[in-house]
Amino acid sequence: MFKFYLGTLLVALMCFSNPTVSAQTSALSVEKIMKDPKWMGNFPENVQWGTQSNTIYFDYNPDGNTSDSLYKIEVNKLDKIQKVSLAERKAMISSYGSFNNSKTKKLYTKDNALYLYDVAKNESSLIVDLGARLGDATFLSDENKIAFTFENNAYVFNTAKGSLEKLTNFKEGKATDDKDKKLSDKNKWLKEENLGLLQIVREREEQDSLSKAYREMTADPEPFVFYSGEQSINSLQVAPNANFVTIVLTKRDRGESTNVPNYVDASGYTEDLRTRSKVGDDNTESSLAIYNRKKDTVYRVDPSKLTGITDLPDYVSDYPDKEWEAKEREVIVSQAIFSNDGSKAIVNVRSKDNKDRWIALINLEDGSLKTLDRQRDEAWIAGPGIGWSFGGGTLGWLPDNKHIYFQSEESGYSHLYLLDVNSGKKKALTQGEYEVFDPFLSNDKKSWFLTTSEVNAGERHFYKMPVMGGTMRQLTTLPGNNEVALSPDEKYMAIRNSYSNKPWELYFKKTSASETAKQLTSGQSDAFKSYPWRIPENIQFKAADGAMVPARLYVPETSVKNGAAVVFVHGAGYLQNAHKWWSSYFREYMFNNMLTDLGYTVIDIDYRASAGYGRDWRTGIYRHMGGKDLSDQVDGVQYLIKNYGINPEKVGIYGGSYGGFITLMALFNEPETFKAGAALRSVTDWAHYNHGYTANILNEPTQDPIAYKRSSPIYFAEGLQGDLLIEHGMVDTNVHFQDVVRLTQRLIELEKNNWELAVYPVESHGFIEPSSWTDEYKRILKLFNKSLLGK
Repeated sequence: MFKFYLGTLLVALMCFSNPTVSAQTSALSVEKIMKDPKWMGNFPENVQWGTQSNTIYFDYNPDGNTSDSLYKIEVNKLDKIQKVSLAERKAMISSYGSFNNSKTKKLYTKDNALYLYDVAKNESSLIVDLGARLGDATFLSDENKIAFTFENNAYVFNTAKGSLEKLTNFKEGKATDDKDKKLSDKNKWLKEENLGLLQIVREREEQDSLSKAYREMTADPEPFVFYSGEQSINSLQVAPNANFVTIVLTKRDRGESTNVPNYVDASGYTEDLRTRSKVGDDNTESSLAIYNRKKDTVYRVDPSKLTGITDLPDYVSDYPDKEWEAKEREVIVSQAIFSNDGSKAIVNVRSKDNKDRWIALINLEDGSLKTLDRQRDEAWIAGPGIGWSFGGGTLGWLPDNKHIYFQSEESGYSHLYLLDVNSGKKKALTQGEYEVFDPFLSNDKKSWFLTTSEVNAGERHFYKMPVMGGTMRQLTTLPGNNEVALSPDEKYMAIRNSYSNKPWELYFKKTSASETAKQLTSGQSDAFKSYPWRIPENIQFKAADGAMVPARLYVPETSVKNGAAVVFVHGAGYLQNAHKWWSSYFREYMFNNMLTDLGYTVIDIDYRASAGYGRDWRTGIYRHMGGKDLSDQVDGVQYLIKNYGINPEKVGIYGGSYGGFITLMALFNEPETFKAGAALRSVTDWAHYNHGYTANILNEPTQDPIAYKRSSPIYFAEGLQGDLLIEHGMVDTNVHFQDVVRLTQRLIELEKNNWELAVYPVESHGFIEPSSWTDEYKRILKLFNKSLLGK
């Protein structure tokens, strides 16, 4: 009975009247902008340099093939784009691997074997081939020695002697030695009975015991073996002096998986897709272990003495009736990072509640930790260069084996810091109301290369700065975003640049502030260039709490202006879209152009929690999603009403994923502001979303239910007054279709009539099929034309 009802319901919901575009004319149509993006042209991706610094490689598709191919531009032939042959591609040196200190030699793997590349000779030689995958190859302090991992163990190959040494004897699982086996009571009784009854059996057992004792007494000591038990072995690191080896031991437990039914499987049967668990269901354990080669033993790193390890979060004050125990919190420990001489090591430690990030010095002799820097955030630790639970981000040593570098939001913006591990003295190398991205040391270790938003929050530029801090020299000048790939010899920059109305193109420039960048690609199709794509106006408006909110504004010509406004809400929460480069939401950018052609005023807001504006903006939604991030949309509408003559009765809103969530909250909680909304692939109940994202912002449902109840649209569905369109992929493995099914039932029970649900049986979270995109946006346009303009 249930299956029949559900199938009938889905067909009915999918088959409401065919939406059509407004009779108003526009050079754009939904069919045009939502078809395969190849109609726009072809644009370079995955830019990298050849090892000799004379060739730029990138993925490109000038012939409109099914997928991109590898192309190249040579420094001495900048006007010629060439397709890389299969033979040349196979002969290429991998872009991955590790260099020696002078950058004259590089280690890389190919076909599971380890090779050494000589830059000066432009030659590769086979170092080790063990018949299976090996990795993590690195030069030791004595660069004649190369460390690598193979089957969860560390090895060192001496290139001068041609010898191979195994450093560790790590094994996953538990020891299975006979001495660890215990007989059951039943089997113990049977053995004793047998020995008591049968003399020959008894005599042989005694002789075997004597022989075993003799062998154990006269045998050489068995090599030390470390068993990881139920934990897996990861992130193996060999100290540059080879005295220590560290491993991360992990026991992953993501909890109970959710099944997402696939109704259109090729088999003709409904198949379940196993996907993520829900928030609060993550019991992963992690620890760091040290193998001391001299002592031939393994011991664990001990986080119990970290500063503030027992601190409770501030939100506990909202639950006075609950007993909170100040105990040592669970942590996730990253891999060790050794100084260049191997005498010291640091580690990144994150509390599992993600309110603390410690950088600590490891006592390699006993595993104890000394806190070097603690970043505490009562919301959650994040931001550019900060990394995540298992590491990542900006963290390392200067060549002096004394200073470490890292990024921190201590000032409110993510900046680059140095810290003396001996004195504890910390120095900010960058400072100001901007953010730092992807800093790295120059070949000679005397300078930093880094990208920042210092010029403007909506632009990105590439800089060079002295290693101990000082004046940053700006090396890029093109407006918009500049993604720089620096040649291995640091003489040249391959720059991928885009602007608000111009997709990504490739440029070449010498690594100098005074040089002019030369454009190498021009990929826009004639069809794409035939339309005058708008440069949205970057504005700021004042929110009710006084904050200045960044936004992009699309204003129609006076002759077509219809007095209606549409708010576009970008997804992902922590993402920036009110910037001056080509948007990752390029379909929505084109749709917003079309809406503007039709007379709508469109605003695209970097609401609270968006990226690019520092810590306070990033955490503005802590414990209340649908709070300031929603009020920013409302304040944006008021700004349009006051300054652009918008009719308060003609305001719509749309967005996908997080944008869909905000759309639901807007229709349910601000019905006097929003008359229509399209919620795409939207979260309806945060207790049903994933752990890694949601627990940061709302904590866990069992610990902080207040945060979930005030943040989940399903609790506010009774507030719906305007017209609501819900659109969702049925095989969405990110925001599960279950979300909108539950909301559908809630709206039915509330007897709401002014809503519709369109489902897409073959689509996951990010739509793929042009027909799905087209159908989705036809329905959105129909909604706005009908609800806001009465057409």
